[in-house]
Amino acid sequence: MDRKIIWLCLAVGSTAGSYIPSLWGAGSLSFSGLIFGALGGLAGIWVGYRVSE
Repeated sequence: MDRKIIWLCLAVGSTAGSYIPSLWGAGSLSFSGLIFGALGGLAGIWVGYRVSE
């Protein structure tokens, strides 16, 4: 169950991170979208790890 929570948080974090650049007009597949998606994924892993403890 712990891995499922971490994977779920990873998916939500990377999706939310990819959406952030669209707030200033950049596409979700732009360079900034990829960077923010990766940062959101890392944040999601961290949150999932903290929740599953």
